[in-house]
Amino acid sequence: MNDNLSCLQVKDIGEQGLLERLQRFCPPDVIGDDAAVLTTNPNQSLVVTTDMLVDGVHFSNVTTSPEDAGWRAAAANLSDLAAMGAFPLGITVGLGLPGDISVNWVERLYQGMTECLQKYNVPIVGGDIVRSPITTLAITAFGQATPDLIIRRSAAQVGDAIVVTGIHGASRAGLELLLHPEIGQNLKSEEKAALITAHQRPNPRLDVIPILKEILKSPCPQPPAPSPIPIAGMDSSDGLADAVLQICRASRVGAVLEYSQITIPKAFEKWLTAEQAREYTLEGGEDFELVLCLPQDIAETLVKQLSTDAAIIGTITPDLTVLLHDQNQKIPDQILSLNQGFKHFSK
Repeated sequence: MNDNLSCLQVKDIGEQGLLERLQRFCPPDVIGDDAAVLTTNPNQSLVVTTDMLVDGVHFSNVTTSPEDAGWRAAAANLSDLAAMGAFPLGITVGLGLPGDISVNWVERLYQGMTECLQKYNVPIVGGDIVRSPITTLAITAFGQATPDLIIRRSAAQVGDAIVVTGIHGASRAGLELLLHPEIGQNLKSEEKAALITAHQRPNPRLDVIPILKEILKSPCPQPPAPSPIPIAGMDSSDGLADAVLQICRASRVGAVLEYSQITIPKAFEKWLTAEQAREYTLEGGEDFELVLCLPQDIAETLVKQLSTDAAIIGTITPDLTVLLHDQNQKIPDQILSLNQGFKHFSK
């Protein structure tokens, strides 16, 4: 790359110059007007979500390249759509930028977003750019979902099985390895790489939605089938325990989680204490898996069709408490609360 171009700053080319460069990341037939027009299918509901990322809070140049920051920003929004049972249609991007940030950094950010979005054929359809003392990224994602199959936090029913679509704690472990390269000396290079990738390039679980819908369309062995089957859920971006607690609070129910059923990454045994492994797994956050509450038979079918890391980890109860239990008695019973996990405004 030409050194003069790589040193170019946003203030050197201004808003219009930057927009001209970024438009190549968008489909030309959608952008160019005051708003984008997205076509939805008949009998579908529009699903909209917005997520903000701030330099120094959600990403930093110590742990995250511009490409990885872009990937993670896109993945966070697509994960929110997956958590609602929706398929993505497109995203818009709002950027707050200091004038002295390099144009190269911004283009690399968009490259990372595009690499994530292309996996799911999702276009960038517009956005806005403003001057800001802190680099800020705000993405709004648009999706569509069948109205009677929308996943909501408030739909959990007593007796439902609690399903996780994959492992938890890997992203937190990857972040710690990036912040403290000297730790994890007992890990193999491929184990370190896998944990770091889990943090830098998480995959939203959009793959779960068509599988779940196919299962729900299957004929019921004892007609008439209930219509529709309520599905509760959300993603685990703020931690596994937080997701279960949020669902239970919205549904006015409780839960018992069986710790022995929660998959712990094998690499944790080599460098983390049992207490650290529990904390990373339950409270780590940013794994972008789905936590779903389903009738037992549907839950078992879903787990069989997903990866080996998917599991049923508990049951919804009429109590209003969420109990962590371990039948192997490696940890004592514990009542979980929303005071744990990541909080934006905590000290």
